[in-house]
Amino acid sequence: MTRLSDASLGLLAPSVGRPDYDRSAVSIGIVHLGLGAFHRAHLAAYVDACLSKTPEWGICGVSLRSPATRDGLAPQDGLYTMGVQSAAGLEPRVLGALKDLVVAPDDPAKLIACLASPDVKIVSLTVTEKGYCRDPATGRLDATHPDIVHDVACGADAESGYPRSAIGWLWAGLVARRAAGLGPFTILCCDNLPSNGATVRQVLLDYAGLKDPDLVAWAEEALACPSTMVDRIVPATQDADKAEIAKHIGLEDAWPVLTEPFSQFVVEDHFPLARPPWDAHGVTMARDVEPFEKMKLRMLNGSHSTLAYLGQLAGDETVADTMAEAPFRTLIHDLMTEEVMPTLTMPDGVDLPAYRDALLHRFSNPALRHRTYQIAMDGSQKLPQRLLGTVRDRLAGGHSFDRLALGVAAWMRFATGRREGSGEPYTVQDPMAERFADLAAAARVPVGGEGAFDAKRLAEGFFGLRAVFGEDLPRDDRFTASVVRALERLCQDGARATIAYYAG
Repeated sequence: MTRLSDASLGLLAPSVGRPDYDRSAVSIGIVHLGLGAFHRAHLAAYVDACLSKTPEWGICGVSLRSPATRDGLAPQDGLYTMGVQSAAGLEPRVLGALKDLVVAPDDPAKLIACLASPDVKIVSLTVTEKGYCRDPATGRLDATHPDIVHDVACGADAESGYPRSAIGWLWAGLVARRAAGLGPFTILCCDNLPSNGATVRQVLLDYAGLKDPDLVAWAEEALACPSTMVDRIVPATQDADKAEIAKHIGLEDAWPVLTEPFSQFVVEDHFPLARPPWDAHGVTMARDVEPFEKMKLRMLNGSHSTLAYLGQLAGDETVADTMAEAPFRTLIHDLMTEEVMPTLTMPDGVDLPAYRDALLHRFSNPALRHRTYQIAMDGSQKLPQRLLGTVRDRLAGGHSFDRLALGVAAWMRFATGRREGSGEPYTVQDPMAERFADLAAAARVPVGGEGAFDAKRLAEGFFGLRAVFGEDLPRDDRFTASVVRALERLCQDGARATIAYYAG
């Protein structure tokens, strides 16, 4: 089958959407760090919509580690298919916003040159929570992180070495621009971090204090880091997805993305150099993103993580599988309604019950195979902003939080790396996975097999992870007692019986 590329665009099936602009006229105005599926179905799609009238906003997509995405897309001239999946079927569209592709370890000098280009006005990021090398409990840079230790010591050149972390690359680009007499690019975080713009700014300033203390004052004055709220469910692409896309478009696409119809992008309108006309293409440009961000982190991401941990324990492969079971659906509906929504204060016109119902519908989309295991990755980085912030608000108000506590307990049980009943091991993908294994080993009981645990001992071990729970929550008897009760049920009765109990 012929491969998707600029030369083969004319061979696409007539029903397939494609770029309505001259790709040869597109120049690079955005560098994006973290060339994953979410970026290609979200920010890149919004940029693609702008290029027919403003072709100066093409994207240089950067992989900080693996060459896999570059290797898949380079023979396609950066083109790929975005397949929108719903109960009505699959609607494919070929996007062309990726003008160039760079793998940082393979061509670091090219990345520095691109970051320092006067045409580049924005550097955006989707590197996941762990990619910012921060302490989740404090939001500050983890100065002991191996990548940060390396980056502080290197000079961002061939002689002394190039950065490894996203933070190191951002700073190297900013310093190169300063040396060239250019203003700083705007840094646009598209990851699920609390107050993500302010958080990235603080991490960068912390890094500057270690790397170039004399430039901290310049950075404090010069850096523009608007906050964002991003929302679209984008599962990891499977081989079956590639075959399905090929059938629809009539060409081979080595790296398509599959997503849902819903997409939301709220952006703080602070771009000193310039920005694309996103507001003409469905983006909400706002003065204050925080209420939208908190709504999404707590309602969507908190519910998603809870579904992922419980679904994995129950043996469900996808979120849609979990939502097909009435107790799961009731649990998540009540979690949002009774424990999360009361903690939110939204601008006029935002309908929280309607947003909740839309989330329940999206989670239930059978065409979108969003795997619970994928969502459950890196829980130590996600838990503080997705669940624990809501818990703290409920504690402060003296209100119940039993379903939130169940989500926390489900994470602990999932992090043991042992399946219910059989005790069969599975890989826990998390920066703290080795610590989890030690905690699980210390809490095993001598009877009941490899998957049997002393719930109280297991919970106490996890409460000792101050990077996750901080100093306050492990000292609050209301919190610890509620989590232990939920974990005891999970360990004794299993996930399905526990979910049925909490769903009432």
